[in-house]
Amino acid sequence: MLYFCAMVFQLSTDYIAFPNPVFAEADGLLAIGGDLSVERLQLAYRSGIFPWYNEDEPILWYAPHERCVLFPDKIKVTKSMSQVIRRGTFSITKNESFKEVIQLCANTYKPGQEGTWIGSEMQKAYIRLHEKGMAQSIEIWHNGSLAGGLYGVEVGKVFCGESMFSLMPNASKMALIWLCRNGGYDLVDCQMPNPHLMSLGAEMISMQKYLSFLK
Repeated sequence: MLYFCAMVFQLSTDYIAFPNPVFAEADGLLAIGGDLSVERLQLAYRSGIFPWYNEDEPILWYAPHERCVLFPDKIKVTKSMSQVIRRGTFSITKNESFKEVIQLCANTYKPGQEGTWIGSEMQKAYIRLHEKGMAQSIEIWHNGSLAGGLYGVEVGKVFCGESMFSLMPNASKMALIWLCRNGGYDLVDCQMPNPHLMSLGAEMISMQKYLSFLK
């Protein structure tokens, strides 16, 4: 059962369902509560919804009316980045160190960000998704050590990016470029826009168009 509370839907913990994303508020907030079970997360991503909240808050579910996305064949690769790729500065793997990637995404400092929204419960939830084959990671290595990476959720031909980290210049960018060139996806969902993503060729599309890719 769904309860409508203070302009946001309250989710039940014993019934897995989401309201239609069209009911999301202007900032994309759609619902509150529920849990992070594999079944609920699967339904959420297939419905264009994702959790985003701080560890001291209840679970918040978002469905932005406009979605920041990357079409893989449109990713912008600068001349300097092309040189990094040609030099073979990094080696790349997929799904070899998912736990380490999500932990580093949570713990690596990002300018302008206080703390992390990837708390312990979120980490456990996405590790469970990974064990079910739904969450994927890309690892970027330099001299045998993790230098960067990203993780996200796979829904058909859509990769729903969750977070990335970089311990060396260009490492997270390398992960995103590799994903676009080698992942076999029709769309990479970046969820929310930022200047870095837009500089790489990300663009905004409507929720309706985004849902058409999920289907």
